Amino acid sequence: MNSVVKPAPLSLADFNRADCLIYGIGNVGRQDDGLGWAFIDWLETAGICPEAEMVRNYQLFLEDADLISNKQKVLFVDATRDSDVEAFSLQPASARLDFTFTSHAISIPAIMATCQLCFDTQPAVYVLAIRGYEWALQEGLTAGARANLERSIAHFTL
Repeated sequence: MNSVVKPAPLSLADFNRADCLIYGIGNVGRQDDGLGWAFIDWLETAGICPEAEMVRNYQLFLEDADLISNKQKVLFVDATRDSDVEAFSLQPASARLDFTFTSHAISIPAIMATCQLCFDTQPAVYVLAIRGYEWALQEGLTAGARANLERSIAHFTL
């Protein structure tokens, strides 16, 4: 009889180490685009993952390939407009060199591929995408985005 071993669910405890990075992407001045930073705010306020390095940035930069090259695990947290994401999704990411490295909107896969090419190393990378709805020039999350943030938090705390 063949048995399939299911991987253990990812927990924040997996990132509570100095060789881990939790990276919030977003802009708190553009409503739900601030979800990545809000997740980092929650981690810091709750004292969760105090050993991990935490970063907030408006966008990814090519230099982030160097940043992740020194890490074993990385969790990127970002807002998503993807209507297929009901509240949030948590997925492993794969390296893929694309043309976003030439723009201000470099992708997580391109950062990973650059890390592999330039530093010959690749951390385990995961993406927590939290569904947002509004992106206007205004501070504060919408009620729907706040509810999705709370659902993502509950996933890690239950």
